[in-house]
Amino acid sequence: MNDRVPFGILLGVGAYSLFSIHDAANKWLVGSFPVWQVMAFRSGFIVIACLVAGRTKLVARAIETPLKLPLIGRGAITMTAWMLYFTAARHVPLAQLMTLYFSAPIITTLLAIPLLGERVNRARWISLGLGFSGVLAASDPFGLKLSLDTVMVLAAAGLWGYAIILMRQIVRKESSLLQMLFQNLCFLVVTLPLTIFTWVTPDPLQLTVLLSIGVMGACGQYMLFEGCRLAPASVMGTVEYTGLLWAFLLGYWVFGDIPSMAVTLGAALISCAGVYLFVTERRAASV
Repeated sequence: MNDRVPFGILLGVGAYSLFSIHDAANKWLVGSFPVWQVMAFRSGFIVIACLVAGRTKLVARAIETPLKLPLIGRGAITMTAWMLYFTAARHVPLAQLMTLYFSAPIITTLLAIPLLGERVNRARWISLGLGFSGVLAASDPFGLKLSLDTVMVLAAAGLWGYAIILMRQIVRKESSLLQMLFQNLCFLVVTLPLTIFTWVTPDPLQLTVLLSIGVMGACGQYMLFEGCRLAPASVMGTVEYTGLLWAFLLGYWVFGDIPSMAVTLGAALISCAGVYLFVTERRAASV
């Protein structure tokens, strides 16, 4: 049994914690900036960080890799998901936004069986079920109204679920830095021209937040790619639910969204799912 899986889970928890803070900052920024400008700024920062870290060796590998098409394809899929997600973020409350998006782990787990040949054991199904039950309890899905914004978030979730599968396939052969480089270059190719023609000059506070998004995006992506290298996609799908806890807290602290009893119950179920998954995977690793 792979004793690296528990560490992969911890990396995933750290990544999704950063992404939740990152998403809250993005939700605030897209009220003043075009979505593509925020994405271009973040992606440009990450590309520079990758080149500084990998230097000429990374550039040489980017030219030589036989996986250019899968890398570019994953970048395009992820870019489309983020564009849909942040466009909808203008009008959807943070907790609801994250809840809709968290249909992605189920898609990831289901696709991991035929596409990656993963065996999803009982403990992982239980953890996934607990996490999704927490999402249902917290979101009151029967109170959700179908709209263009909710459809965009659900489409983004489907694309992200498949992107995790591609990430797991590619990470077996290429480094996390190379995946980050290709993904963010794909973002820049589309968003930079749009940004040039619709540029909005940030004030000092907005510039600081944009820089912090770049830092959090770079750290979060690297932790997620490394977590996917160590843990199966079905495990990382369940780990993604932990980000919802941060969404509820940030929704309250930043946007004044007061959690209801249903949200509290959902958060408790999601916490139990994460703890249960970590304990069972660590116990299995020690056998």
